[in-house]
Amino acid sequence: MKVIMVSAEVAPFARVGGLSDVVGALPKEIAKAGHEVCVFLPKYASIDDDRFGVECVEGAADLDVPRSGGEPVSLYRCPMPGAPAVTVYMIRYDPFFDRDGIYVDPKTKRGYPDEVARYGLFSRALLEAARTLRLEPDVLHLNDHHTALAGVYLREMYGDDPLLSRAGVVFSIHNLGYLGTFDCELLPDLGFDGDRCSYGSAFEYKGGVSTLKLGIEYSDHVNTVSERYAEEIAGSPEFGHGLEGVLAEKRDAGRLTGILNGVDYSVWDPAVDELIPARYSIDDMAGKERCRSELRTRCALRDSAEVPLIGIVSRLVDQKGFDLLSEVASDIIALGAQLVVLGTGEEKYHKFLKALESKHGGDVSVNLLFDNELAHWIEAGSDMFLMPSRYEPCGLNQMYSLRYGTVPIVRATGGLVDTVLDYDAAFDSGVGFVFAGYDSIEMMTAIRRAVRTYADHEAWTGLTKRGMALDFSWKSSALKYVELYGKAAARAANRRS
Repeated sequence: MKVIMVSAEVAPFARVGGLSDVVGALPKEIAKAGHEVCVFLPKYASIDDDRFGVECVEGAADLDVPRSGGEPVSLYRCPMPGAPAVTVYMIRYDPFFDRDGIYVDPKTKRGYPDEVARYGLFSRALLEAARTLRLEPDVLHLNDHHTALAGVYLREMYGDDPLLSRAGVVFSIHNLGYLGTFDCELLPDLGFDGDRCSYGSAFEYKGGVSTLKLGIEYSDHVNTVSERYAEEIAGSPEFGHGLEGVLAEKRDAGRLTGILNGVDYSVWDPAVDELIPARYSIDDMAGKERCRSELRTRCALRDSAEVPLIGIVSRLVDQKGFDLLSEVASDIIALGAQLVVLGTGEEKYHKFLKALESKHGGDVSVNLLFDNELAHWIEAGSDMFLMPSRYEPCGLNQMYSLRYGTVPIVRATGGLVDTVLDYDAAFDSGVGFVFAGYDSIEMMTAIRRAVRTYADHEAWTGLTKRGMALDFSWKSSALKYVELYGKAAARAANRRS
């Protein structure tokens, strides 16, 4: 099959969260399975053309994209690093993408107010690019709300196009909490009549519009990034954000699936990781001690083999459980543990964490930035990794942690349930510590269990090695995606007949 994969971020070109890692890895596995796949993303100012060999596509220097305001929309390309069979195409439109930040203005610390216009133009432009290149896709695989309008444009405006009309649409939800909402008054700017926003229509969401809802409505198949999360979002208002009814309809029609994200072990494996101080493996763990020691030096933490180091790499927001952490952080330090935190997010958590660091100098390190190398150091140098999420569609860091011999402490939700089996001392089984309720007391109970088990060297060694032996590679998940692609293409063919 011919597959076009579309995302607002793709590693290693543009990285904000786990979405970039997924779309940076999955196309490689799809190509390995024998299919023709290319990737589209915006050409952000931060992308290093020289590093990646990005060049303008001959004959596509000025795409015919409605509502581009007269500014040129052009197409660039380069090979995917490590997978030259996968071509990465980039849509260049300087008024929208020649900015310092991807989603957030670094000056205001807020999302760009013209977000829907930016990604609406990108969605229309990629379809025009596909026509210009005569790609004739069997499947358009869209990811999250930024790219959802491509599915709407495909059906509404290119339904009779012989180069595009056969494409089925797969829409992946990586986080339902990001809905892409905007006012109905903006619909004409995107090429749609304002009266499309009538109550109960595909366009209407709580009196406005949600691009994520449109992605669901206009797809041939919806998938989420873990089986548990698929059940959660279609099964309850708590997780469904008002879309549980639409998702339940998809589920009941056999058009909602959960596929667990995989891990790119060419990037996230301590045996080959070029970013960490020392490499190690399940058969030779000596390098992990060096990683721990050098991480502590780098982060100005006191070095002690008896003190467990708990790592956190995350967006600092409520969803990720920082309200729980703020209630008991000092209690964690009182247990005789240390914390190293990497990430950015809500200002209230920036202030809280910096105050915690000031109070517990030598036992807390707070790093309010995006630093890919430090993220690898924390995975390799920490003893435990804390993910107390309110909800977690899949989560990648718990799977990274398992491979690095860093024991995850997680809440029982979404993909965390699908990947982390709770430790049972009686049977010497499990690979991490799991708590059920979204409650700081339950979280502290799990952390205490982990700290207590850490003191038992034999039990801890067995725990870490069981986790390191697990395989969450992309191969099996990629084959499930290929199956979805076939279903989506078949449904599109039935719709045309």
